[in-house]
Amino acid sequence: MKGRKIILGITGSIAAYKAAILTRLLVKEGAEVKVIMTESAKDFITPLTLSTLSKNPVLSQFVKNEAGEWNNHVALGLWADAIVIAPASANTLAKMAHGECDNLLLAVYLSSRCPVFIAPAMDLDMLQHPSTKRNLQTLKEYGNHQITPGHGELASGLIGTGRMAEPEEIMEQLALFFSEKKKLSGKHALVTAGPTHEALDPVRFIGNNSSGKMGFAIAEALAHSGAKVTLITGPTHLTLSHPEIEIKNVTSAADMFEASQAIFHGIDIAVFAAAVADYRPATIADQKIKKSDTDLTLQLVKTHDIATELGGQKRKDQFTVGFALETENEVQNAKKKIAAKNFDLIVLNSPNDTGAGFGHDTNKITLIDKKGEIVEFSLKNKKDVASDIVNAIVQRYA
Repeated sequence: MKGRKIILGITGSIAAYKAAILTRLLVKEGAEVKVIMTESAKDFITPLTLSTLSKNPVLSQFVKNEAGEWNNHVALGLWADAIVIAPASANTLAKMAHGECDNLLLAVYLSSRCPVFIAPAMDLDMLQHPSTKRNLQTLKEYGNHQITPGHGELASGLIGTGRMAEPEEIMEQLALFFSEKKKLSGKHALVTAGPTHEALDPVRFIGNNSSGKMGFAIAEALAHSGAKVTLITGPTHLTLSHPEIEIKNVTSAADMFEASQAIFHGIDIAVFAAAVADYRPATIADQKIKKSDTDLTLQLVKTHDIATELGGQKRKDQFTVGFALETENEVQNAKKKIAAKNFDLIVLNSPNDTGAGFGHDTNKITLIDKKGEIVEFSLKNKKDVASDIVNAIVQRYA
């Protein structure tokens, strides 16, 4: 971070107090920091505090003084190597998504050409509101980097996701972004994600409740670490925009196997995060199966075990990671999978843990490597879990 020019934008949120810590960390690492506050942010932390820590005047108005000098938002936007908006309130997110420009911070944001990092902070229901989720998706499509909010007790007293990421986490993401040589540069990673749908007839299928969130988060974390990523995903509503991620959409287990096998020989790292169906209907009806008064019996046949088959083709210079969703004898069963599927690392989780498993934004994992080392983690947001998994890959492979 030494010599980096950072604009820290602070908006009206109780989490604004963390901006003081973030400012201090940035300055300590050698960054030059200019703070821009919205008027409502001043209700939570004083400009004097941030001016003292940043060693620069805090900006909040277009007009600098009575002489008519002004804070040039265009020059500020061009000056910065990065803009970090932390905390980013729901109100500011909405304005950014819709191009509104009624304060200095928004004018600088619209004038900038540098990467923008957004650390949302709000109550859990505000974060989950469809309008906020849509605004965050819009900002992501614009190319902004989102720093995932944490899970825990909020200012309202509720427990959930919405608290601003800790300053140390934000610093870590900035440092990783600006690192001259990313740890997985030059590597090609394959990630599978989401469910598979095994057709019964033209309108029905057998599937599962996998959302794909874990696999998508891992793909993004690998790309942030410098890898080129091919993400092969089953049916999911998720989207992802990153210049180093190629997404291939598939439907069935057979589709996913073919797509994975086609590129496996050329990849360095494979993470099998998809929830692939173990069985498929033996036959697929050409027409919709009509309901009758009698029971319906389906004959199912095994699908390709993608991880096992590709594990058998694995070279010594390839690193593979699998997932084990277990409900009993968890560690023992996970270790058996490492041997059976030739994994270097397995990610164990259990639906018995609150907040873990399919559909959640959080997960609780245990990592087990082929040497038998076991590392347990607490319940975290899936993006943070993905960072833990990628860090483990880097430590053992790169």
